[in-house]
Amino acid sequence: MIFKVYYQENRSEVTIRENTKTLYTEAASEREVRQSLKNRPYNIEYVQAIEGPYLAYEQQSPNYRLEKL
Repeated sequence: MIFKVYYQENRSEVTIRENTKTLYTEAASEREVRQSLKNRPYNIEYVQAIEGPYLAYEQQSPNYRLEKL
């Protein structure tokens, strides 16, 4: 399953919506995604499973890049 992760690059800063970044990754569960990212200095806001038409839409974006964790 493909997951879209919304995050801030610095854990110690206050969350500001304009600084939110996204990454896409493949994993079996949300827990697996969070475990894979725990060593990065990210403040994870939200992990969303995407599939079907929404995944197809996201794949058309020039920012879509599937990361291997």
